[in-house]
Amino acid sequence: MPRLPPATTLHTVEQVRALDRAAIAGGIAGHELMARAAAAAFALLCLRWQAARRVLVVAGNGNNGGDAFLVAGLAAAAGLDVHVVALGEESSGDAARARAAWLDAGGSIAIAGDSTLPVEVDVLVDGLFGTGLRRAPDGVAAQLIEQINACRGGTLSLDVPSGLDADSGVAPGVVVRADATISFVGWKRGLFTADGVDCCGALSLDTLGIPPAILSACPGDAQLLDAGLTSLLQERSSNVNKGKYGHVLAVGGSEGMAGAIALAAESALRVGAGLVSVATQPLNVAAINAHRPELMVRGIEGPQALQALIERSSVLAIGPGLGQAAWGHALWDAAVRAGRACVLDADGLNLLALEPVDLPAEAVLTPHPGEAARLLACTVAEVQADRFAAVRELARRHAAVVVLKGAGSLIANPAQQVALCPFGNPGMASGGMGDVLTGVIAGLLAQGLSAWDAARLGVVVHALAGDRAAGDCPRGMIAGDLLPFLRVLVNPGRA
Repeated sequence: MPRLPPATTLHTVEQVRALDRAAIAGGIAGHELMARAAAAAFALLCLRWQAARRVLVVAGNGNNGGDAFLVAGLAAAAGLDVHVVALGEESSGDAARARAAWLDAGGSIAIAGDSTLPVEVDVLVDGLFGTGLRRAPDGVAAQLIEQINACRGGTLSLDVPSGLDADSGVAPGVVVRADATISFVGWKRGLFTADGVDCCGALSLDTLGIPPAILSACPGDAQLLDAGLTSLLQERSSNVNKGKYGHVLAVGGSEGMAGAIALAAESALRVGAGLVSVATQPLNVAAINAHRPELMVRGIEGPQALQALIERSSVLAIGPGLGQAAWGHALWDAAVRAGRACVLDADGLNLLALEPVDLPAEAVLTPHPGEAARLLACTVAEVQADRFAAVRELARRHAAVVVLKGAGSLIANPAQQVALCPFGNPGMASGGMGDVLTGVIAGLLAQGLSAWDAARLGVVVHALAGDRAAGDCPRGMIAGDLLPFLRVLVNPGRA
């Protein structure tokens, strides 16, 4: 999991380039920005690898390579043993000036392809490709990345790990697996989602001394969420009762799927909903009651019986374990047409893909990539190729807040705002985690948060609970492990 960085604005590559141009127009020369980037990178190298003596620098032909040549010069000036490998014989623009400075200082350059990289180094500086690469590396470049990953020692990537699409977070081919990445000017949104989560290592940002007025002129493309979002929940006063905190009705649990709706319902309780009812198959009632007696469980044969429960509720959680057979479809149809604030997940989404309907104003959809693909009538690969575009299109198409789950979960609203959650871990890739998230968001909706706030806070609380539950042992974690941590995280000042 990446270290949570200090700034929260995420940019597209083009937005960062615009900031570069604005800084240059404002009087900071391009070669000066390059020098500042190199200084920041070398400072991080010295801080993170204090005992390093042997440094290998891999430089591409563009500005990323120029940064790398200047890092090599700083490392050599500090007395380190520096070896430089370049992708090509020549560099362009300001990078050519940096390359010449390295040679003028007595440095030498090996050309990639002529020899293999030395394996035994303390730190490897990856300056092969910057933000411009949108395709899979090939030829000598691909071989070079494979050799970088085979080196023993730490790897520091400049701006973006080479081979990673900085906009989408997708690695279409081989990609550098960095131990640390230092991003320049502004965060690139692809560092925090999809393959970027696995490739970047510890993240840091240096804005290169660009004036705040220039940086603030670009609103960015998305916002990074942080744990401070729990401030949306105010501390409770003493003179209250359960009716103040809403009534969630969790609808689902077909035959063999009682656990899904039970997890969603208990999660709504654990984040503070005042009352939680469950509408499920009659055969599930005894098991759920025995597991969690605080839930009000009703065996429901059909939509007429469901209607009375809907009228007493304020928020609906629709879909966990629901199924798509006649019983599930009938309950789904009655629930989504009820006009209540709602959260749709699992078969609630699959049925929506088959039968699109207008949703209530305060609705949250929580698809994983497979469910998102069904809703968009495309492939999972197409969703994952541009998760930002996918989540925005889902929010637009359904006029709802949408959570696209996965590494670097994204939340979008109909106004096309996007937020990204940097928390969570691979131990959360197990059955029932989505059911817990459904209940968390529904419980927050019940306490009066808007769909946008409930979804953003719910995703953060859910991911942080997953991180606390996982500790150093994510493999083998189950959804129920999150429940005790939910309660702690929704009590501001005590988390």
